[in-house]
Amino acid sequence: MSETSGPTGLPVLTAEEQRVLGSLLEKEVTVPSTYPMTVNAVRSACNQTSSREPVVDYDDTVVHHTLRELKQRDLVAVTWDDRGRRTLKYVQTLAVRLDLAEDERALLTVLLLRGAQAPGALRSRTERLHAFADRGAVEACLARMAGREHPLVEQLPRQPREQDARWIHLLGPVETPATAVAPGAAPAVDRDVVIAGGADVRDDKVRASYGAVAASYAEALTDELADLPFERWLLDRVAARAGTDPVVEVGSGPGHVTAYLAEAGADATGIDLTPEMVAQARERYPDGVYEVGDLRTLMRPINGSGWAAVLGWYSLIHLAASELPAALDALVRPLAGDGWLVLAMHAGAEVRTHTSWFDHEIDLDFVFHRPAEVVALVEAAGLVDVEWYHRGPVTGRGESTERLYVVARKP
Repeated sequence: MSETSGPTGLPVLTAEEQRVLGSLLEKEVTVPSTYPMTVNAVRSACNQTSSREPVVDYDDTVVHHTLRELKQRDLVAVTWDDRGRRTLKYVQTLAVRLDLAEDERALLTVLLLRGAQAPGALRSRTERLHAFADRGAVEACLARMAGREHPLVEQLPRQPREQDARWIHLLGPVETPATAVAPGAAPAVDRDVVIAGGADVRDDKVRASYGAVAASYAEALTDELADLPFERWLLDRVAARAGTDPVVEVGSGPGHVTAYLAEAGADATGIDLTPEMVAQARERYPDGVYEVGDLRTLMRPINGSGWAAVLGWYSLIHLAASELPAALDALVRPLAGDGWLVLAMHAGAEVRTHTSWFDHEIDLDFVFHRPAEVVALVEAAGLVDVEWYHRGPVTGRGESTERLYVVARKP
């Protein structure tokens, strides 16, 4: 049996109790139609492979025992579903016991489910639980929780190579960076650091950097698809599915991917944030349609009710982790029914800063995203029939990063 409470009067939770309570707190907000929860539902929520760290595989015995312990400590309560066969269901009472505000509850939920995390990651991962205005709002809430008479959270000392200090809850043992990171492995990186100075500042850096390298970039990459059979296969699928309906590539750069789709028979349009890149595309593919635009404000095509396909082909690689949900919503919204969203990006969990590219001085951050996180966000955006492909670097082309490709359909 776990301790009832620690010296502060706060409940002391085992790892299993943390996962069960975190799951109940999460599902009460995100899937209210299935709350209160049966034992099977609690087990499934605990054993999710996305939005959980570490991933676990609890059996019915573990879940039953944990719920029984929590009920004895008045941290969960039971109710009966009288529809049809009487079924025992569980609700959490922790939020009331700790008198949690909505923003505090969201942060505590994610800390219970995923351990030590930086403010930027917390903002991204609480998106469905509470909409924090910015990173500063997360930090203010953490400070409020740490400043309680009985603190609920604390900030860990910043570790070597970490870009930001992480926070943990104080409701029981938590794996800290010192024990969670394997020897020689890089600690987790805050992928929101790229917008620490504001999204507008980051956007200006992206435009300036790509503007500086536009001609050299186009010269180097225009023929790259000839060496990428998998990418050609995927683009051929997109063109065949779209038929004569319009497709758009957002972040089209020098235009070679859009041009490939057009040559395959698609009614293809390219949109890019950088005017110099659009100029390169128009010069190299004068028969194509290329416009300056922002993927976050993508509109429907002028000649149809929606796009048959929207491609984000390495166009999300400068966005912070917390920006991905809104960006995906912006790409899905103008899709036609049965339309495809197609994403390509670097796979990982890091930020790489480049100060030189094609012999030009630049200041550009590349953000890598974990495949499981991206797939979960695509599903959360309401898409179905999700396919994803994870390939290693093509070293013959000088690649040094793993790549992720995702295809999903709007129902």
